[in-house]
Amino acid sequence: MTSASTQNRQSTQPRKVIYDTDPGVDDAMALYFALAHPGIELVGITTTFGNVTVEQATVNALYLTQLSGHDIPVTCGVAKPWAMPGKPPPTFIHGDDGLGNLGQRQPAKRQRDPRSSAQFIVDMARAHPGEITLVPVGPLGNLALALKLEPELPKLIREVVLMGGTVIEPGNVSPVAEANIWNDPHAADLVFTAGWPLTMVGLDVTHQLILPGALFDDIAAHHRHPATDALRHAVAFYADFYSNLYAHVGAVRGCYGHDVLAFIRLVAPELFTTLNGRIRVTTDGIGQGQTMMHRRGDMFFVQPGWGDDCPVSTACLTVDAEAAKALFLNTLMSPWLPAAPKH
Repeated sequence: MTSASTQNRQSTQPRKVIYDTDPGVDDAMALYFALAHPGIELVGITTTFGNVTVEQATVNALYLTQLSGHDIPVTCGVAKPWAMPGKPPPTFIHGDDGLGNLGQRQPAKRQRDPRSSAQFIVDMARAHPGEITLVPVGPLGNLALALKLEPELPKLIREVVLMGGTVIEPGNVSPVAEANIWNDPHAADLVFTAGWPLTMVGLDVTHQLILPGALFDDIAAHHRHPATDALRHAVAFYADFYSNLYAHVGAVRGCYGHDVLAFIRLVAPELFTTLNGRIRVTTDGIGQGQTMMHRRGDMFFVQPGWGDDCPVSTACLTVDAEAAKALFLNTLMSPWLPAAPKH
């Protein structure tokens, strides 16, 4: 049981967060927001396959933190889905390197933590019981494996706030499925039924937040730093994809702020409306990756899997997009970066 004093201390101190990610352009946006926001203490980055291979995700996480002058443990995680063949990374969305084809990079100076991502999650949860928030924004294999390593993990984790899934909004890889959940539906169903406090930040809200490319130009011009220059380059590639796909996004030459909304939910929950209900994931067939939500808690179903043994989760349904955009911009404009190296 958490004491009142512990709860008060947790509410006033920065959140200890493990960021589970597959960087990825929008992952990079979210990473820099997390590093810049005073309410977040990033204690580790765990990587997974998804937008890129897990090896490239690990390289990118190390590189992005190095560029921004932050020394945070980075671990390499699962390389393929839990129980099905993997799919090739969407290079047409994120580039061959996941960061819009950056070209020449600074020499690597940092090495990854030798532990697996799942083991790192378990170790940190045991070392800081009730304090760690998990923010996964890719396929959920690392969390699923961590649950296998430590069945008591849901009791040790403070909260899970994940980017993935959808309740009402159409999917982006099928009419019903969002990409992160579709990529590893078996792992996702295990995570949704584990019994920890869980909030789903899915397409219902991420498709409401459009970030103009000019916003990243302003951030880069303000800081004049290699980190924000790299982010601007990556976003330009990403925005080209979305602008060519959706006319309303193309009107501002922008992109969706998928992953960063998980962190915005963490630090500014008042910007969202939510719905509570039991969530399960379709693991195969034409509905693979669908996040099905039982929205009628008073209704009994003959179909098994929806009883009281299935925990209740929270799904975000709307967001104050203008306020979220302002929070993102103000946070990235703050003095969170060390002085840019002189040439």
